[in-house]
This record gives sequence, structure tokens and C-alpha cells, in this order.
Amino acid sequence: MHRFKEFEFWKKSRELNKEIYLITNAFPDVEKFGLISQLRSASVSISSNIAEGCSRRSYKDFYRFLEIAIGSAYEVESQLLLALDLEFIEEKEQLTLVNKIETIVKMMSKYMSTLK
Repeated sequence: MHRFKEFEFWKKSRELNKEIYLITNAFPDVEKFGLISQLRSASVSISSNIAEGCSRRSYKDFYRFLEIAIGSAYEVESQLLLALDLEFIEEKEQLTLVNKIETIVKMMSKYMSTLK
């Protein structure tokens, strides 16, 4: 078993959660059950899957949860592109968040290579 709170990529995904929540506060109210909900859910899924994977006894299971977390990270990236297209966020904000996502994914991928 692993201690998820010790992983830097978990800490960074938690910071990303907060930023997603803050940025979506400015989205139109009509998106409350649409893009706001989707972005928040997908961003929370990153850190949640890392944490859940840490509870697994096998490296294979932990690896699978990290794969799911990476999938959620790419889901957030895709949704941020839509938010940019709809002019809910500015390009600078979108790029900053995508850079953070890329950092998290790289860190997880590097760690995953040690689990094989």
C-alpha cells in the first residue's frame, strides 16, 4: 500500500482541483449542470483515483488507477478547450491549466514506469 498524500502528483492534482473550482465560479449559471459539473467532476477524479489506487495491494491495480487518473486529466484538458471555445476562460488561463495537467501526467507516467 502507498501513502497517496506523499505523492507530489497527488498534491499537484489537488491544487488543480482548487483552481478548477475557482475558475468555474465565473462560468455562466446555465452551465451549473453542464460544463461546470463536468470539469469539477473530472478534476476531482484525478486525485481521487490516485488515492483509491494507493489502497490497492498489487502494483497492477495501482497502475490501473493511475491510468484512469491520466484519462481524467485528459478529460479536463478537453473540457478546458471547450471552455476556451465558448469564451468562458481566456487563452492564458487555459494554457496555464493545461501546463499543470501536463506536469501531473508526466509525473504519474514516470512513476508508472517504476511499477511495471
